[in-house]
Amino acid sequence: MSNQRASKRRGKNAPGRGRRTRWLAGGAAGLLLAAIAGFWAIGLSGGEGGPTDFAMVAYQGQDVLGGDEPDFRDVVGQGTPLVLNFWAASCPPCREEMPGFQRVHDEMGDDFIMLGVDIGPFVRLGTHEGARAFLAEYGIDYPAAYAVSADVVQDYEVRGMPTTVFFDGDGRMVNKHTGYMPEAQLRRELEGLLASAE
Repeated sequence: MSNQRASKRRGKNAPGRGRRTRWLAGGAAGLLLAAIAGFWAIGLSGGEGGPTDFAMVAYQGQDVLGGDEPDFRDVVGQGTPLVLNFWAASCPPCREEMPGFQRVHDEMGDDFIMLGVDIGPFVRLGTHEGARAFLAEYGIDYPAAYAVSADVVQDYEVRGMPTTVFFDGDGRMVNKHTGYMPEAQLRRELEGLLASAE
């Protein structure tokens, strides 16, 4: 009987078993940390310390965006802070916040770039035709475009609509907000962003 118990104890605490378990746990943790670091280095920073690039087709604001089919990298990090707002025409919170964004743009638009990027078709919240109609109906005239690839949803971790991302003049992402953003909050965020740029 005592021999069986001793045998079980040896099986449970066999030499090397604890080390092997710790090694596996440590290896898994290391891989997880590497994956997270890799995501931030590649996913949000493009491996260059700047944001992930993506192709767009402009609805409006071609003069600011640099043409009808600009790349995001050509707009961000050019010395002017940028607010990137992912929206969709059939997204009620988007429709609610964008008139406030327009008022802020009307007042402070010389100091920053406001860019609305429609991802409605990728999140089943609208079409390009619906987006154009919404922009006209609500009098939104700041630069707006639609993303060409759904990759942007994953690259920027868009987990809710709308999502607003703030970049400094060097193109570094400094803040991200998921969900409806009141006009007053946008003003506060911008004031802090512009103050840090001085």
